[in-house]
Amino acid sequence: MSTPQTSTSLRLERVTPENVDAALDLRVHPHQERNVAPVVRSLAEAYAFGETAWPRLIFDGDELVGFLMAFVDIPWNEKKDPTDRRSGLWRLNITATGQGKGYGRFAVEALRDELRRRGATQMYVTWEPGEDGPGEFYRKLGFRTTGELSGGQTVGVLDI
Repeated sequence: MSTPQTSTSLRLERVTPENVDAALDLRVHPHQERNVAPVVRSLAEAYAFGETAWPRLIFDGDELVGFLMAFVDIPWNEKKDPTDRRSGLWRLNITATGQGKGYGRFAVEALRDELRRRGATQMYVTWEPGEDGPGEFYRKLGFRTTGELSGGQTVGVLDI
């Protein structure tokens, strides 16, 4: 099986007044809508969570192909362990027309590099369990399940 080739013009960009409308219009494939919150919710959460949220748009040249939001150094379960702080992928939305082109892989790898630059040694992600969920995608990228659930979602971790 061949791996989709990604463009050399892929990049992450901040959400700005100039691109926020395009970000809000971004739609995943209809069968994925139950697995990921829309960008508008993510941007509201980014505002509410401040510096611990890291929202970025994914561009291929001039084309907006996706959105990701990371969480950076958040308390994971303060009641159980106040010292457990984690960073990882909070949301990943790839446009319906952008599926299968390597954009998701690019986004995860770019975030991995950013978190590594910030000193993280592990990257976490949560996903909706189920046959049509993104679990297989994350496992192919090297994430392993931790056995934890977060809000009913499967928790995965990648050593970076």
